[in-house]
Amino acid sequence: MDQPVWIRVPPGGARPGVLEPAVDALRAGSVVVVPTDTLYALAVDPRDPEAVDRVFRLKGRQPGVALPLAAASVTQVETTLGALGSEARRLADRFWPGPLSLIVMAPPRLAAGVAAGDGSIAVRVPANPVTRDLAAGLGFPITVTSANVSGRPPAATAPEIATWCGNRIAVIVDSGPTPGGPPSTIVAADATGIRLVRAGAIAWARVLESLQ
Repeated sequence: MDQPVWIRVPPGGARPGVLEPAVDALRAGSVVVVPTDTLYALAVDPRDPEAVDRVFRLKGRQPGVALPLAAASVTQVETTLGALGSEARRLADRFWPGPLSLIVMAPPRLAAGVAAGDGSIAVRVPANPVTRDLAAGLGFPITVTSANVSGRPPAATAPEIATWCGNRIAVIVDSGPTPGGPPSTIVAADATGIRLVRAGAIAWARVLESLQ
């Protein structure tokens, strides 16, 4: 593979058409570096087994660790992954776009390795419009696993990623330094109740308060 295509966009979002090379790369099964509202991430189409395998090899991660997803909207989540339960939908309406991930069951169309061992995945609608635009362009949620080798610090700038990814990725979408900070809060809201899976940017107390 040649050196990656570099797309520079302002943090507020890209002009129409600017992200087309990144969307085309996702459709072709390639890996794309994307900014999120926390850090940079490795994005692929989670329905493509070869693309998912490329992400695991890039990160040096063993299979069995689920890949989080980012969607363009609540509507995209429900039309591609399945309807949210009543409390999960209330949380989505309250905190999306934003750093709250909800646990849902993965549909059969996802590639093996995307979901956890129990068949669940974490999905969110991020506050970064570039991430949402890429998911909208693909017509399906994208993976947003941190852009780093497993065990090493995640990357907050695109140049950091280019130094180790090299020609193993197709496109880098660079919107400048990302905010960093805590990862998204992960919450499961299902028939068994509400539970905190991972503490993060949104305090657990705020999550519980929103459901009162």
